[in-house]
Amino acid sequence: MRIEAYNQIGQIYAPKKTYGTQKTGTVSKMDQVHISSIGKDIQTVKQAVANAPDIREDVTAPVKAKIQNGTYEVSSDDFASKLMAAYGM
Repeated sequence: MRIEAYNQIGQIYAPKKTYGTQKTGTVSKMDQVHISSIGKDIQTVKQAVANAPDIREDVTAPVKAKIQNGTYEVSSDDFASKLMAAYGM
């Protein structure tokens, strides 16, 4: 039994590995990606949202100041009506 013959047959039928671009003659095939203008706009908006702060300081600063001064008051009637509206009652 000749092992060399089995190795040679295995090499013939083994899949060939190709990496990178394939060149046929003088023309090379390359993958290309084209991003539409809508896709570019979406990326711009996503970047703007990522850069925006999570807390709006212009809204929270006055409330913080009132809480620290002890002058912040909550109307129980307003709170109750908003609670009822939120739960559909």
